[in-house]
Order: sequence, then C-alpha cells, then structure tokens
Amino acid sequence: MIDFQNASYVKLSPWDPADAIRALDGILIAGEQVHLAFKGIRDSVTFTSKRIVALNVQGMTGKKKDFTSLPYARIQAFSVETAGVLDLDSELELWFSGLGKVKLEFAGHVDIRSLGYLIADKVL
Repeated sequence: MIDFQNASYVKLSPWDPADAIRALDGILIAGEQVHLAFKGIRDSVTFTSKRIVALNVQGMTGKKKDFTSLPYARIQAFSVETAGVLDLDSELELWFSGLGKVKLEFAGHVDIRSLGYLIADKVL
C-alpha cells in the first residue's frame, strides 16, 4: 500500500479521464465511472463513482504498479484548502477509518471546489 504520509503526490494536475481509464484497465468494476482524474509525474489519483484509486508507478521501467483503493464510505472527515495569492497550490485532506489522513496537493489551476463538492456528495 502507498505510504500516504510520505507519498510523492505533489502538485497533481488534471488528467484526461480516458487516459485514467486506460491506466486502470482491469481495476475498475462494471458500471464504475471516472469522474475526475489527476496526475503527477508518474503517479495519479482518480475519483470514480465508487472510490478513489491512487496509482503508484514503481521501478525504473514503470511496469510495477501499486493500486490503492480508498472507498468513499470510509471517509470520516475532509478538508479543502483553496489556492491563495502567494500560495498557488490547493490541498485536499481526507481522514479514513483504519488508515488515517491522506493529503493530496494540486496545482493552482485545479478547481478544488468542484473536487470538494464531489467528496461531499459521496460522503454526506
């Protein structure tokens, strides 16, 4: 499993959902839809209709991959931090039952409010 306390999910930027679907081939279940997807240098986070899937690409060749499934039902609390004038990055913090805190950082041009709305819709 990904160590979210030391994860390299820094400055995630929007990612084409079609590319996310290809990257998650064999992972998504029947009827599961991709709502939003974000990518760092090699790793990605995809928000689906059922869960959040964190993809950690490992090794020199990138053939080894770790898929971590984070069900919305396990989210106990969440926090959204918007970008500011000097701090252009936004953040999403999620507290999961049995896992603890997961912090994701997004590039300044990401619409973090719509992401917060998606989480609220799934959790509340």
